[in-house]
Order: sequence, then structure tokens, then C-alpha cells
Amino acid sequence: MRPLFLTGASLAVLACAACATTAQELRDPPHPAPHMTATSTPSPSPLLAPWTGPHGGVPPFDRIRADEFPAALEASIEAYRRDLAAIADNPEPPTFENTLAAFEDAGRAYDNVGTLYGIWASSLNGPEFQPIERALAPRFAAVSDEIYQNEKLFRRIEAVYQSPDQAKRTPEQQRLAWHHYTRFVRSGARLDAGAKKRLVDINQRLASLFTQFGQNVLADEEGQVVWLTTEAELDGLPESVRAGAAAAAEARGQAGKWAVTNTRSSMEPFLTYSKRRELREKVWRNYVNRGDNGGAHDNNAIITEILQLRAERAKLLGYATHAHWRLENSMAGTPERALTLMEAVWTPAVARVREEVADMQAIANKESAKGAKLTIEPWDYRYYAEKVRKAKYDLDENEVKPYLQLEKLREGMFWVAGELFGFTFTPVTDVAVFHPDVRVWQVKDKASGAHVGLWYFDPYARPGKRSGAWMNAYRAQENFRGEVPTIVSNNSNFVKGKPGEPVLISWSDAQTLFHEFGHALHGLSSRVHYPGLSGTAVVRDYVEFPSQLLEHWLSTPEVLNTYALHAQTGKPIPAALIQKLEKAATFNQGFGTVEYLSSALIDMKLHLAGAQKIDPDAFERDTLKALGMPKEIVMRHRTPQFGHVFAGDGYSAGYYSYLWADTLTADAYEAFTEAKGPYDTSVAGRLKTHVFQVGNTVDPAEGYRAFRGKDAGIDALMRKRGFPVPGTKKN
Repeated sequence: MRPLFLTGASLAVLACAACATTAQELRDPPHPAPHMTATSTPSPSPLLAPWTGPHGGVPPFDRIRADEFPAALEASIEAYRRDLAAIADNPEPPTFENTLAAFEDAGRAYDNVGTLYGIWASSLNGPEFQPIERALAPRFAAVSDEIYQNEKLFRRIEAVYQSPDQAKRTPEQQRLAWHHYTRFVRSGARLDAGAKKRLVDINQRLASLFTQFGQNVLADEEGQVVWLTTEAELDGLPESVRAGAAAAAEARGQAGKWAVTNTRSSMEPFLTYSKRRELREKVWRNYVNRGDNGGAHDNNAIITEILQLRAERAKLLGYATHAHWRLENSMAGTPERALTLMEAVWTPAVARVREEVADMQAIANKESAKGAKLTIEPWDYRYYAEKVRKAKYDLDENEVKPYLQLEKLREGMFWVAGELFGFTFTPVTDVAVFHPDVRVWQVKDKASGAHVGLWYFDPYARPGKRSGAWMNAYRAQENFRGEVPTIVSNNSNFVKGKPGEPVLISWSDAQTLFHEFGHALHGLSSRVHYPGLSGTAVVRDYVEFPSQLLEHWLSTPEVLNTYALHAQTGKPIPAALIQKLEKAATFNQGFGTVEYLSSALIDMKLHLAGAQKIDPDAFERDTLKALGMPKEIVMRHRTPQFGHVFAGDGYSAGYYSYLWADTLTADAYEAFTEAKGPYDTSVAGRLKTHVFQVGNTVDPAEGYRAFRGKDAGIDALMRKRGFPVPGTKKN
């Protein structure tokens, strides 16, 4: 059995903190395969049928109707129950093959339905689908509980896990036995009947709350637009931003106007370039107050209830807090270890913010020397930071952006994948897609020509699609019942320009692109037997390591010289401009680190607070004050819109994971720089063998040591961010 839906309302995703996301990781990604057991084909519905067609079978997007999901889900649940009953009621003694291998093979139709449902929930979540989502989210939670509370099934898994035959199994089989046994225990398999019943009630209620939370944020994102109607209101905006705003307005039936939508991809460039301070403040307030405006879409009461239910669930399961439960099998292991890392970085990051604000305030003072003095506020930070960048490094992001064409950078990603992992990408048109914006590439092994998988790309924002950027596995690689190739997707929210015009993106958006592609490569590289351990199905604070690592290759000369081409002239980015980018590599790291880390600290402290009834706004305000949060910065994800944490369990008490993974990232990249450089084939080979290919078949700490030869410390992370390395003196 592949990883199950746990709870929630939206697609299982992998998203990054450093790349403008509002990820809603709600449950472990389902991993459907193109075949099912005989009992798993309840009807010929396209939602239930095995995936057929080219490339090992593909999702039947051209034959799916949203209103079919409820009936298809119920049919797939019944088929799943039959699969599980065949395992639990097997009169033969439990063995690895008749219990754990069979468990991996169960519920294929259910996985297919779940995958397709998740795509609709995250990418096609219009008014017609939202009632379906609200109705089905608790059903997915109920299925998870039904499985993990199946006493006979658990006893067979326990017997296999504790069998003296364990030593005869392969290391991957031993890992799978440990994985399923501990997951059952952590999900309440050992609770008494009364506690199990309460756990079911909690999980189903949480699933509904997660759905409501995500839909409330989506409503505020889609319902709040700042309209610009005059040229004067466009003052300072570069042509690419103007064009995107005009296209957004036209898509909303307002041709001749400009729309600043309530998403990060629209908000950030406006705050960076607009000279109209009152409009910057308006756009900023819209964005940071999503889910916090009172009325039908306010999330505060939902958050309070979620926190109380999580605390009660943790206590039922025998843990001090939700945070202790979530981190038990992570790399960090305990909330205290995660907090130690965060607090070690927090202090130098805040100190750097003070320096950044001083630089910005000096420019603001000079500009207002003859008028009213301006004090830097949060809606000013990006605007004046850009001025400081220009003053300190002679670097204007507008100078860089014409070289950052979305499609050219995609080609650059493909080239990097070929150099590091031996992959080739060829566009295909013989598969159905769920929206005209989606395109598909076949991935092959460069040396053998063998089919590896498919890569789906959905790059543009649209109504009904949640904001941010994420990766998803439609199907995980496996080979224990025959070779099954993976299918992965990358999804973004770039503003679509006029037909025929290249889409230009910012440097941070380009990093996002590479980051999410790193997740995709993690899935594509997988070479394991069992889908439950495949690809990105690793612990939360390790899964961001491969993706954050790939960001480093964007800035390599090999990529920039070939793929950073000017949109008008076609000329490569000048060497002098690359040098400016290199010199400014740690610019504004105080802002970026504090913006992210404040969210991670609030997340952890909320979930360490136990059963106390929390007022989210007050808790956020008081905790940030105690931490010494600079007043010029707001959390990257304020609590009422924190989809990572409250639109599902996925990143709850786990948003620290990006920082934990970045300690590995910084150290791992130094393995390349200490060798022959970013494209050193020996280091890349070790990385592929010990990190990207192994999924969850080995302990991540052991896998990292096998690649690097040592554990990662904090020093490389501090060097990467330009902060003082502990124990060294400042010159």
C-alpha cells in the first residue's frame, strides 16, 4: 500500500519556503500504478479504471468529470476494503509477501481517485468543485483511520515486523516493515476502542477544517484585487509587470485596466517597483490579511479549533504535544533540536535586518530631505531594498529580468538534469492534460535510451488554482510487481503574458523554478522496489534537501551563458552582470531569513503550546514581540493564511524543515566546490546514488553520510547566507 491520505482538502504537494509558495501539503502523496489487483476494478469509470495508453499508462484527464468523484470514491473504497480483507483474513501465517507486499499492492483504484481528486482540488478548484471537496475530505480521513485501526491487519503487520525471519530480508524489505509498523502505531493502532473512536472523530473534523481553511484563503486571493486605471498609478512599474497586470485585468473582463491580484507572484513585483506608496500599502495589506478580515472567510476560529484538536490527538497517542508526535521520526527527532537550529540562525538574521533597514532608511532620508520624513514600513522594504541593491552593487533587477525567460530557463533545467543525472526531455503530445496550459515531456535515460517517466508542467496562474509553486507525483516509480515508471508534475503561478511574448520572471522566481524541478528530479531518479518508499516519500525535513540543492545550479556560468538570453536581442547575459549577481548573492539575506524563520518559529511554538485555547492573532503578535521581530517585516506566511500548517497536517510543526534541509544543502554544495566544481561527475554520481535514487529505503542521515562522508554542521549554512560562522572572529 502506498502512503495514504491522512487528512485534508487539497493535493499533496512539495513546496518551498524560499520560492513564494502557500503550500497546502495535507497528506502523503498517493502513488497509483497502471495496474490493479483483480478485486480493485469496481467499474469502468475513467476515475477507477487502470491507467492505459502510452508511457506505461497515463491519467485519463480528457474523460473526467468533477461530478463523478463522489461515486467513484465510494466504489474505490469498497474495492480497497476487499483488498485489505483478503490480507487481514488470510488463513496462512503472515509473511512479508502475503502481508506487507500485498499491502503495498492494495487500493490501486483508490489511489487513482485520490490523485485525480487532488489535482482538481489544487488546480481546478472552481465553485462547482468546492462543495465536492468539502464533502469528500472527511471521507479520505475516514479511510485512513479505518485502515490504521484495523486490528487484524495490524497484528499481521506486527508479526511480520517482529518475525525472526527479518534478518533474511533485503535492507529495503526491513525498512518497509519498520515503516508500516511504526506508522500503524503512530496512527493509533494500539489504542482502546473508545480512544480509537475519538481519534476518528478528530481526524474527520480536522479534514473538514483543513478544507475550509484552504477555501477561505483561496476566496480572499481571488476576491481581492487592486485595480489600476491610470498611467500615474503605474509609476515605477517595468513594462513586464505592466503587461502582466494588463493581462490579468483582461482575463477578468476589464480590458484597458491593470489588476494587481492577491497572490505573491503579483504582489512582490508591485511592492518592489511601484513608486506609489499608498498603493504599495494597499496591495501589502490585502496580501498579509488573507484569512484575517472577519466575516465568512476569516480563519482565526478555525485555527483555534485545529490547534485544540491536534493537542487532544497527540495526548491520545501518548505524546506531550503535536510537535513531539510530528517530529518523532524526522531527522531533527525532537522539537527542541529544531528550535536549537532556528534560534542559532535567528539572532544573526535579525542583526542583519537591522543593517539592511539602516541602509534603506539612509536612502529614504536622502530622498525626503526636503519633505516629510519617511520611516521604513513593511510595504516599503522591497522597494527600498531594490534601491540599496542598486547603490551597493550597481545591480538593478530590471536589468536582470529581460534575460530570465521562463521557457529558456526550463531548457536550462533540462540541460542540468542531463549533466547531473543523465536525463533527456522530449515533448510529447500523445497524452491528455487537465488544462490547455499544461504541457508534457517524456524523460529518458541518456545512456540507455530507456523510458524513465513523464514530466507535466503547469506554469501559469488562473482562477481556481491555489497560489504558490509545488511538485506532485501522479505515480511513483516501483518494480516489485513489474517496472512502473513515475509521472511527476511541476506547478507554478507565473503571470501569463500576451500571446507570443516571452514570460519574464524575477531572479527569486527562477530559483523557485529550479527548486521545484529538484523535487521532480528526486521523483524521476527513484530506483526502489516498493512504492511506499519511493521518490519523495521521505521525512519532511529531508525532502526539501534535494530541491534546495538544485537552486545552486541556476547561477552557474554554464546555465547563465547559454540560457539567460535577452528577450529582445537574444544575447547572453553579460559577464559583468553575472559578476554583480555573484557579489550580491547574500544581499537581503536578513529579510529573507527572518521572513521565513518567523513563520517557522510561530508554527513550532503554536504546536508546543499544548491544549491551551489560543487566539491566533494575539499569539502571533505576542510571540513575535518576545522574539524581537523587526517591525519592518511581516511573517512570510501569517497564521490566518498559513496553508502549509493549517490547510493540512503536512508541514504542521514542520515548517522548520526548510532550514534543516538547507544545512544539508549548503554543506552538500561545498562537496562540489571542494572537488572540480558544480558539474563534477564523481560527486554528482554519489549524490544520485545515495540521495536521489534511494527514496526512503535508507535512513536519511545514513544516506547523507554515504554521499558526503560526514554529517552536516551549521558552518556551511552560515557561510551561504553571509552570516558570521560560530566561533570565528569578525575581521
